[in-house]
Amino acid sequence: MDDATAIEPTPSTPLSQAELDALTDQLIEKLKTVFDPEIPVDIYELGLIYKVDVSDDKDVAIDMTLTAPGCPVAGEMPGWVEDAVSEIKEVRSVKVELVFDPPWDPSRMSDEAKLALNMF
Repeated sequence: MDDATAIEPTPSTPLSQAELDALTDQLIEKLKTVFDPEIPVDIYELGLIYKVDVSDDKDVAIDMTLTAPGCPVAGEMPGWVEDAVSEIKEVRSVKVELVFDPPWDPSRMSDEAKLALNMF
């Protein structure tokens, strides 16, 4: 087969703003189901999710951190996040990356998390 007859990949149709908004709501809902076992607040409200990217093909890439690099569930928590987000039927794939820059600190927590932990 020569280059002229090679099959070209079909370009993705960009997600509409409504589709992206709906998927974002679902992502947040799923992220809020994952908890640090030592803290009674979900990882989203703790500010452990640094970045969520969604491609037009609905591949999701997440950068997250931990409250401390020596967290006992460091090896497991990214898998928990991947499993939770994978439950969204529209998502094609999920990749979770554990990052430590910038380091997490309590200022990243939502007011809801601070209230739950009596940190006001």
